[in-house]
This record gives sequence, structure tokens and C-alpha cells, in this order.
Amino acid sequence: MDRSANLDTEELKMTREQYILATQQNSLPRTEHPQFYPVGIYGWRKRCLYFFVLLLLVTMIVNLAMTIWILKVMNFTVDGMGNLRVTKKGIRLDGISEFLLPLYVKEIHSRKDSPLVLQSDRNVTVNARNHMGQLTGQLTVGTEGAVFGHSVETPHIRAEPSQDLKLESPTRSLVMEAPRGVQVNAAAGDLKATCRKELHLQSTEGEIFLDADTIRLGNLPVGSFSSSSSFSSSSSSPSSSAPRQTIYELCACPNGKLYLSPAGAGSTCQSSSNICLWS
Repeated sequence: MDRSANLDTEELKMTREQYILATQQNSLPRTEHPQFYPVGIYGWRKRCLYFFVLLLLVTMIVNLAMTIWILKVMNFTVDGMGNLRVTKKGIRLDGISEFLLPLYVKEIHSRKDSPLVLQSDRNVTVNARNHMGQLTGQLTVGTEGAVFGHSVETPHIRAEPSQDLKLESPTRSLVMEAPRGVQVNAAAGDLKATCRKELHLQSTEGEIFLDADTIRLGNLPVGSFSSSSSFSSSSSSPSSSAPRQTIYELCACPNGKLYLSPAGAGSTCQSSSNICLWS
């Protein structure tokens, strides 16, 4: 009995508390117009944001258009740009190209069916340097021809058609060497060698062979021949006119100098001639 009475008391307390809570909720004031708080960007901030977004979109469109235009004008492809092609063997350049800065390459080749042309408003200079950067060779092509800074090794030198070929060293000597010989031919003209001082023709083991229909040695000095008979004849008749001498004998001095002596019945060359004594 006591236990049941306690349960009834607790139920009454719970019922009372629920009634009180329900009564308090119904007694709270209710607002007819609820308040809402705005969340976001409004006013001039919103307009500035839209302006910057629009400006960014226009800039992106202009950059994309410029990029497409540059790719179109420069002719960019997967293999290269314009006339420049990147291959497995290197770089291939077709057409006319202009280099404003120094060009450093290992080899330059043209196509098999066309020559390689280098043009310049002034001179074209090609330098060769060693691993230390020192100049070992130089080739300069200008209006007066090709100027070589050092020695030249080539199998063939020729001039343009109807043009003269001139090999000149203004301040030093000009040397042509070949292990099997140096041959100079003039098929349809003259061969002329001129020097200011001495012209040496030297063969250490062979001979100097001059083969021509006519060999002329100009400006040779003319020696005089005198004997006792001729001296007496000339002294006895000083007024007699001697015939003009037209035939001469080619003589050589012991030192190798050549001179002419009036030809006679025998040899008129004398080692004691005034030409040999004064030379």
C-alpha cells in the first residue's frame, strides 16, 4: 500500500510540472513581424565587384586573342616556328634570315639543291678560335675580295667569270706550298710575275725547265768584247763606220748573272768582262 501511494504522488508531481511549463510557453509574447538580418554584399560594393569581374573577363579575352594572333603570325607549329624547324639532327632554317647578334654553331649546311649564301651590307668576317678563346684563323670578305688572317688550305681557287684573280699580301709574304707540286696555268692568257726586288726560281733537287717557242730575257746588260786584232783595227781606222750589231751571244758570269756579248766567229764571253767584275 505504501508503495502504490508513493507512485501516485510522483505522477501528480510530474503532471503539475508539465502543466506549469505549458502555461509559461503560452504566456510568452509573440511578435507579429519577425526580424531578418541581411547576409552578403550590397550597394556600391556589389557594383565594384561586378566591375572588376567584368574587367578581368575582358582582359582574359584580349590576352587569348593576342596569343592566337601571335601564334598565327609567327607560324608556330609542333615542329618549330616559321622557317625554323627543330629536327633530330639539329635546327633547319629555310628562306632568308637575319641575325642581329653573334651566331655560334658547330656546322652550317644548305639544302642539297641550293647553295649557301651569306650577305652583309659591309664585310662578312668568320673567326676560328681554340679552346682558350685565342684567334687561330680569320676570313674577311669585303668589297676588295677575301682577306685571310692566317694560312689557307684549299683544293681550288678561282675567280668569277670574266674577272681577274689576284692573290696579294700587302705587308707580309705570300707563300704557296704543296707536297706534290704547285701548278699555275693560264689557258687563254698571259702569266705574269712581278716583284720590286728579286725573283728567285730555285730547285733543290731538280731543274728549272723553260719550254716555249720563244724565250725572251729583256733589259739584259750588253758587254763589250775587245781583242788585239780588233783593237788595232779600230785604232788604225777610227773614222771607218762599223756595221750595226744585231746578233748577240748570251753569256753567264761565274756568279750566275746573265749578259749579252756581241757575237763573233767564236765565243765572245769573257769571265773578266766588266759586267761580271762590277756585279
